[in-house]
Order: sequence, then structure tokens, then C-alpha cells
Amino acid sequence: MQDDTITLAITGASGAVYGLRLLECLVAKQKNVYLLLSSPARVVIATETDLKLPGRPSEIEQFLSKKYHAKSHQIKVFSKEQWLAPVASGSNAPHRMVVCPCSTGTLSAIACGASRTLIERAADVMLKEKRQLILVVRESPFSPIHLENMLKLANIGVTILPASPGFYHKPTEVSHLVDFMVARILDHLGIEQKLAPRWGADNYE
Repeated sequence: MQDDTITLAITGASGAVYGLRLLECLVAKQKNVYLLLSSPARVVIATETDLKLPGRPSEIEQFLSKKYHAKSHQIKVFSKEQWLAPVASGSNAPHRMVVCPCSTGTLSAIACGASRTLIERAADVMLKEKRQLILVVRESPFSPIHLENMLKLANIGVTILPASPGFYHKPTEVSHLVDFMVARILDHLGIEQKLAPRWGADNYE
């Protein structure tokens, strides 16, 4: 079963750079990536970064593959209602999925099993098949509803990994904060990384 393939979903929460940096790192680590972009995510990417993504999934695939020097077919982009995508079925979906950043709307939909979009369905597959699901929730402050949804999912094995970078490595650039969070995600995926220092370590790359 697709051990070197990871589903990465980017939603419309602020912090698109987290998801894009994670994509870059996964490609560099020779992982295949099934990329799912919500419509709000495309708006946030255009607002928060200098990237101008093209319109069609195949064009986005080519654009990002060129940008991150991916091998042929290493990045596969699916549209939000592409129900024949592998991620839509437990018989062919990867064993690992990250939603980064994860909006609280997506969090809510996953918690109640809505499955209205491919992102929600892919997450639902992870839950029903008891596979790894990491949600990088980005919101502040959290309402009681957000906290209840996170607790509900955490209690059934979902990793709730809020976009809350540390400062013990004395960051001097925004990219250092981004890399801190991406490093934590890679740690939980079991992928070796040297993006950010570990507590008590002297050096990092």
C-alpha cells in the first residue's frame, strides 16, 4: 500500500506557507504527494504569497512540480469533487494524510463526517480505515466548538498539531517559524528532518 505517498490538503485557513513548505520538503524527501486544494486555499495562497496558481488541477500540478523540482508524477493534484481519486476510497488511499493549514470549518466537517468535498472524504477515509491523520489547525482564539471538535478527533487517534511555533531556537526570520512547524509535522510522519533544532541540541540545518 502506497507507503511513500502522503495526502496533503491545504484549506483556507491563514498560513498557506506552512502547507507549501511541507509540500516542498516532502518532494525533497522523495515522497509522492496527493495534493488537495480547497477553493478558499487558492484565495489565501494568492493573498499571502507571491504564487499565482493556474486554474486547472493539471496546470497546478505542472506549476508546482517545476517550482519544487519534483519528478514526473511525484505531485498529483485532484479537484475538490474528483470522486474517482484514490484518496476517496480506503482500498487505494495512502496511509498518511496531513491537512495543513486546517481551517476550523474543515475541522468541523471532519469531526461530523460530512464528506462534502474530496478533502473531507479523504479525511473520513483515514478515520474509517484507522490510518494516520494530522490536522494543523490555524485559528485564534479557539471557541468551545473548536475545542470540542479537536477533543472528539483526538480521542479517536487524530493528531491535533496547531500551527503554534516555538521560539527556543531564537528565530530571526519568518521562515524559521514556518520550518519549526513543518519539522514537527515531519517528525510525526516519521520522516527524517533537520529543519529545526530539537530541545537540547546545539546545531541544526
